[in-house]
Amino acid sequence: MPGRNTPLVSGEYYHIYNRGSEKRNIYTQPRDYTKFQKTFYYYQFSGPKPKFSQFKKSNLFKPLLNEKLVEVICYCLMPNHFHFLARQLKDKGISIFISQLSNSYTKYFNVKYGRIGPLLQGAFKAVRIETDEQLVHVTRYIHLNPVVSGLVKKPEHYKWSSYLEYIKNEPFFCMVNEVLGFFKSPEKYQEFVENQIDYASQLAVIKHHLLDDEV
Repeated sequence: MPGRNTPLVSGEYYHIYNRGSEKRNIYTQPRDYTKFQKTFYYYQFSGPKPKFSQFKKSNLFKPLLNEKLVEVICYCLMPNHFHFLARQLKDKGISIFISQLSNSYTKYFNVKYGRIGPLLQGAFKAVRIETDEQLVHVTRYIHLNPVVSGLVKKPEHYKWSSYLEYIKNEPFFCMVNEVLGFFKSPEKYQEFVENQIDYASQLAVIKHHLLDDEV
């Protein structure tokens, strides 16, 4: 993976994303999404832990008590790309996390579908979050991706994101309180997200025509 000009700073939040090479789909069936979820859950932890080959055999996500490289605040897995909002906890934590996740999932995908070569498009993108306002707005942007892309009518209908963790206040993969702490209740966060659906959909149409190389 190519080097990054701007170092990622521990303690800071980043919007991280990447997509399939040649804009190809990187998930083709529910099992692929579940595999990716297990993989990113596993590789956010550092230090000695059960081998992934043993961990992945379980139908449940076994809790790991190791120290984390990153904290995942929210995520969304789209057919041809993924989004994370994450906070780096250790030096180079995000780079290690994404590298291990990408390598592991690519090996799985290539073996399963009989292909070779990179699955993802070059180095991942990382945008530093500068303010609390930006933090909550980025979660809304991430959670609205399936709606804006026309996959579902409402974000809660999409299975492969952290949105249900937020509106039910039932954290599983994500540290939802980092964002829900800015709202009086999960219902207020839901209003914050869903009141923006029409505008976000209109904006997506404009963006598609002006800047087709983004995700």
